[in-house]
Amino acid sequence: MAAQPLKGKVALVAGATRGAGRGIAVELGAAGATVYVTGRSTRERRSEYDRPETIEDTADLVTEAGGTGIAVPTDHLEPAQVRALVDRIADEQGRLDVLVNDVWGGEKLFEWTSPVWEHDLDNGLRLLRLAVETHAITNHFALPLLLRHPGGLTVEMTDGTAEYNGTHYRATFFYDLAKSSVLRMAFALGHELGPRGATAVALTPGWLRSEMMLDGFGVREENWRDALTKVPHFVISETPRYVGRAVAALAGDPDVSRFNGQSLSSGGLAQIYGFTDLDGSRPDAWRYIVEVQDADKPADATGYR
Repeated sequence: MAAQPLKGKVALVAGATRGAGRGIAVELGAAGATVYVTGRSTRERRSEYDRPETIEDTADLVTEAGGTGIAVPTDHLEPAQVRALVDRIADEQGRLDVLVNDVWGGEKLFEWTSPVWEHDLDNGLRLLRLAVETHAITNHFALPLLLRHPGGLTVEMTDGTAEYNGTHYRATFFYDLAKSSVLRMAFALGHELGPRGATAVALTPGWLRSEMMLDGFGVREENWRDALTKVPHFVISETPRYVGRAVAALAGDPDVSRFNGQSLSSGGLAQIYGFTDLDGSRPDAWRYIVEVQDADKPADATGYR
């Protein structure tokens, strides 16, 4: 069996039904961790996404990878449910070493081309609640448990680095506000956790080949390159396991506090820690986006993966 540097560690991945959350949970499991995975889609009941992925499936994948996966249905907008989740982890494990806030749920709520005055207001406000309020609620209840033992790590998942989002408009008012808020949340948490012996970071994947993204392009992971005829810059894309390996590397780093309060990316961390995506490549999406995609150059990932 491969080395398991996180054996004996306990993680909570909030929002682990699919996408980055699932990839992170599986890689934490591969590193030996016990991983609590939460979300609203279960084998008995689907969320409004109405998709087949479930938290039970994620938990099974964690266990298959070498960890212990535990699925707990949780709506992170409901404080009582989050309190009960954290109480259960405390009762069963007595500790929490890694907290990953990946709750999002906004794909069906934001409108790509609508300015704020035309965007559906209820959808926009719900998007903000799902993307920001859920993280605040989860931090409120989970961080006291994480602080019981020194060296804890909190990862705020977002889209875009602080450097990139600070100078680029991200699609819509509500999307831009949501993703930038999470970046700032990690910065604030760094100030509150750092003096207390824990670390907080913001982390973004690159162009993620999530289940929903693949479905949207009409491809599967096995033939994802078929989408390049329609979306050539998809050539820089990465699997959810890549950002999962980024989180596992951070969680296993005894000097992770050097990143406290910072904004990080999967591609940037791959250069530091040496991990690869499942195909052995190291996509550096945010450098590619600036130097190739935003520069209106032809799609070509040479030198970027």
